Amino acid sequence: MRELAAQYPRYGYRRIQFFLGHRGHVMSVDRAHRLWRLHCLQVPKKRPRRRVAASRPRPLPATDIGQVWAYDFVFDACANGQQLKCLTVVDEFTRECLAIDVAGSIRSGRVIEVLSKLVSIHGSPQHLRSDNGPEFVSRAVLKWLTQANIDTAHIDPGKLWQNGSNESFNGKFRDECLSMECFRNPIDAEIVIEQCWRQYHEGRPHSSLWQLTPAELKQQLLSTNSPEPAIS
Repeated sequence: MRELAAQYPRYGYRRIQFFLGHRGHVMSVDRAHRLWRLHCLQVPKKRPRRRVAASRPRPLPATDIGQVWAYDFVFDACANGQQLKCLTVVDEFTRECLAIDVAGSIRSGRVIEVLSKLVSIHGSPQHLRSDNGPEFVSRAVLKWLTQANIDTAHIDPGKLWQNGSNESFNGKFRDECLSMECFRNPIDAEIVIEQCWRQYHEGRPHSSLWQLTPAELKQQLLSTNSPEPAIS
């Protein structure tokens, strides 16, 4: 438990219990919590977030795999002072992060390049959700979306809750990767972020996904062609 807590310092006891079970150390949630507290492994608490009223539903909620993608930027800096800009693309239904593109600067041409590659791999989504940033509403991007037959779903100004899935991923990405690592330069950042992306996609269970990883959920959905995974 100490080893896993040191390896994933932002994970709580429930997620560590899941990893322990995969290693053959099966225990109840209560026992995991007692051991967690006994060895003072609590994750530092964050400031409470302002809750959004439940009466304000997200426009165009995703109801199936590949239906709605969301994309946004996350910013950071290297130890040498170079700025980092990360383009994150998320499937809202499976919570799968389809891509994290890392560079010093990402303009509309590179956004189109990343999206084109994802469409060639996963197929086109019905909708693409984003804020009204200049890279997302540029003529080049809008023209490409029209040609690809993808509808836009821009969120209202100042209403980040409308892009909740991508905002949630970006928060985890910053908390569990960017805030924990010191990148020497952009190349180092690319390598480390690639490792974090694989861990999130293949090794990090989600309570909202019935304790499955995004990769496991997607595999079940594709194999059963059902909106809910068959969980024993």
